[in-house]
Amino acid sequence: MRARRWAGPIAWLALALSPPGGVTSDYGGGGASSAVRSKREAGGSTMAFEAGAAVGAREGGVRFPFPFAPYRIQEEFMAALYRALEAGGVGIFESPTGTGKSLSLICGALTWLRDYEERKLQDEARLLQEPEQRDRESSLGGAPDPASGEPAWVAQFVQGKAARDQADRAKEEQIKRKKREERLEKIRHNVQLKYASKRKKCEDDETERLLQLSKEILSKEAGSDVLEQLDHNEEELILAEYESDEEKKVGAGLDEDDDDDDLEEEHVTKIYYCSRTHSQLSQFVHEVQKSPFGKETRLVSLGSRQNLCVNEEVRHLGAIQLINDRCMEMQKNKHEKKNEGEETVGKRRRVSRAVCPFYSYEQMQFLRDEVLVDVKDIEQLVTLGKKTKACPYYGSRYAIPAAQLVVLPYQMLLHESTRNASGIKLKDQVVIIDEAHNLIDTITCIYSAEVSGSQLCCAYSQLLQYMERYRKRLKAKNLMYIKQILYLLERFVSVLGGNVNQNPNTQSISQAGTELKSINDFLFQSQIDNINLFKVQRYCEKSLISRKLFGFVERYGAPSTVKTNKENQKTTGLQNFLLTLQQEPEKEDPETDQLKMASPLMHIEGFLSALTNANQDGRVILNRQGTISQSRLKFLLLNPAVHFAEVVKECRAVIIAGGTMQPVADFREQLLSCAGMAADRVVEFSCGHVIPPENILPIILCSGPSNQQLEFIYQKRDQPQMMDEAGRILCNLCNVVPGGVVCFFPSYEYEKQVYTHWEGTGLLTRLATKKKIFQEPKRSNQVEQVLAEYAKCIKRCSQAGGHMTGALLFSVVGGKMSEGINFSDDLGRCVVMVGMPYPNIKSPELQEKMAWLDKNMPKTAGQAPSRVLTENLCMKAVNQSIGRAIRHQKDFASILLLDHRYAHPAVFNKLPQWIKERTLIKIGFGQAFAELRKVSVTSSVCRLHMETPTKDPFPFMHSFSP
Repeated sequence: MRARRWAGPIAWLALALSPPGGVTSDYGGGGASSAVRSKREAGGSTMAFEAGAAVGAREGGVRFPFPFAPYRIQEEFMAALYRALEAGGVGIFESPTGTGKSLSLICGALTWLRDYEERKLQDEARLLQEPEQRDRESSLGGAPDPASGEPAWVAQFVQGKAARDQADRAKEEQIKRKKREERLEKIRHNVQLKYASKRKKCEDDETERLLQLSKEILSKEAGSDVLEQLDHNEEELILAEYESDEEKKVGAGLDEDDDDDDLEEEHVTKIYYCSRTHSQLSQFVHEVQKSPFGKETRLVSLGSRQNLCVNEEVRHLGAIQLINDRCMEMQKNKHEKKNEGEETVGKRRRVSRAVCPFYSYEQMQFLRDEVLVDVKDIEQLVTLGKKTKACPYYGSRYAIPAAQLVVLPYQMLLHESTRNASGIKLKDQVVIIDEAHNLIDTITCIYSAEVSGSQLCCAYSQLLQYMERYRKRLKAKNLMYIKQILYLLERFVSVLGGNVNQNPNTQSISQAGTELKSINDFLFQSQIDNINLFKVQRYCEKSLISRKLFGFVERYGAPSTVKTNKENQKTTGLQNFLLTLQQEPEKEDPETDQLKMASPLMHIEGFLSALTNANQDGRVILNRQGTISQSRLKFLLLNPAVHFAEVVKECRAVIIAGGTMQPVADFREQLLSCAGMAADRVVEFSCGHVIPPENILPIILCSGPSNQQLEFIYQKRDQPQMMDEAGRILCNLCNVVPGGVVCFFPSYEYEKQVYTHWEGTGLLTRLATKKKIFQEPKRSNQVEQVLAEYAKCIKRCSQAGGHMTGALLFSVVGGKMSEGINFSDDLGRCVVMVGMPYPNIKSPELQEKMAWLDKNMPKTAGQAPSRVLTENLCMKAVNQSIGRAIRHQKDFASILLLDHRYAHPAVFNKLPQWIKERTLIKIGFGQAFAELRKVSVTSSVCRLHMETPTKDPFPFMHSFSP
């Protein structure tokens, strides 16, 4: 246990702080493990929980409501989390999967929030009483102030002004809170109100339908006089008049949500919880629902439009960027429609544009309150949106200010523009980032961007055809920006060595290779340093040009829409060009390819945005390969700390949590130190596992059965004797290990090479006599099928007995099965790691990152930062993979690390603490095999007595998210 690390930085809290209700706390001394337990109960709170529904856990004088008797490590985790939130700063928390990390986060964090709200109420009551006391004192009068000659009541009035202002603010907050609570309580207990708004919406829909029908009849009778013969659908493709920032000073800061300002509330203190996948967030919400806080917590789940949209017309677009743009366009149409005056019959009338029927003030106000009444996950939110005919995406956003717990994906919190657009305000709030082992990579990917030569040429052709088609209808400002974008696209293709007017598939590159440039050097080389990219980026965002262009391509880019009349002959060039681009080889993800081909400008906008980063924080990679179509431009973010710094600066506290956080040096040095966080404000907590020590056997194996030293370095791993030795080890394992064996290889290429070699030597046939062999597929849509067959085979062998004892699964580190999947119980009785999965140091991206670290970071224990980076990347991947086996208290498994380099102290110390303290280092295979046999015999007996059959035949499926 490492809870003792907390004693130093926050020992002062023992004197400075005291939980509500007079509960004593002992934050000093030995930290969580030596804290004195108080027998008094915690005081009352605004966040109630169901009486009798929880088992109370007390640690450090604070009582933590819990749905059952917690493990000791859960008590220590919650106490450490409570102290971290109280002290502020950043906490790095590690709790292995299977130890109840999610429930510990919920109960620890919400207990702190409960106590914080209680203290705030007490402070509020004190502030409201003080002015009354001061008024009574001043009414008694007093002698004049000898210094100023003024009466005492005047001096008291001046001195008490600040206190009265504070009291006024407290009174205002109190009134707002009471109104909100009364509104929610009314909804909670009066079911009739839940459907009154729905009935009103149906009536409004019918009125709107009749009104629209009348307008259409009038329009047909009067006819229309237009500049060109454009039908209803094509009218929507025209860009609206654009005003730059300088021209729109009066309306600066206004957006599509202006008429909904009265929905905005002041943000209460809250906890933002974010994780990696939609399924992980849903699982967390279900844990909250089952916790003692599930009845009273105001929780809101946020998601993308792709997950929350209930408008079928928009949902069918599929790709998230198209959904986003269409939604924004429909909102814009709604606001334009509100501002338009009634046109007289006979004059030119504007074509009626589509608006979203779910974007309604009354309905979203109702949905907002419904969200806050009961804890709901994304699926329940969507169901509610369909039932009430209200938009869940915007309704949930309006619920953020009053929410106590906001659940959202990484992207929404870590990406600044997305965060601001969602109405997320981090000032003095708490952020918990779960599954944060890949946090640095996540931030890097969010702010990196890549475009191909094919996309650049396609976007140029589309935009040029669009401009020619609607030149007479476009305003001067639109034409100016379109020409700037065309120039940018032309220069980007030129810097790759091509010409935008030629087919990218047939343009050969004279000098292939990779070149890295700083942002400024790239802008100078491309001759675009005189263009204000910030203005171009804002134009793309506000004008929705990529969405208009997509609609234009939808109309004229498909072969079925080709017409022969004179009006449409100008679009045949675009059609022919798109047809030539469609001759590219088929890719793995047809939907993504269709989006890239149909609307490449959407991807290019991301690249333009990336170029606005500071020069020293990123690099542009020019990858010239074969043809222009295959060549690429990529922006690589080198310093993710610049984007994480704003989160750390704004928040009261940031908790970075995960099942496997080792090695933590990356978080401290690359993320927190560079973000300006002082070392003494960063604390660590790591707990052990709930399994008994005898239930896990990690072994570092230095040599194989024939005494061949195991060293799978790049220069040696292709040798036949090295592959044979790994095969002999697996054969011996499969003879003694029951159930499933999962074997991880460093890469798909090496796994294929070893598989082919073993196939030729007959070793696969020998393995197949004991275990049925499965291979990890490269396609995501095939993973579930392989896992299901793997689980069925193990279950069948376990029930039938015989010479077949289970299954052997070949997987890849960093692949589809190395994280997010549970190989619990018989699904993973042994995990084998072949070699050390170091990243490819020949990669231009990694080389540039290593050079940047060596230049900007100090050495660690005499090692260069670049060396530490590659080692840490390797061990993070290893730790994620080997953590797949042990998933609950009664589980048991063995872990075999096949490489003598794991025994080196620098590498060994980067294993998770709960694995490291139980690891055996075996020089020879005989000793290791004896230990494995001993454990296998003991485990077979334990399995008969300890394990209970699960109702779910495929338990790993719940945590799998492709």
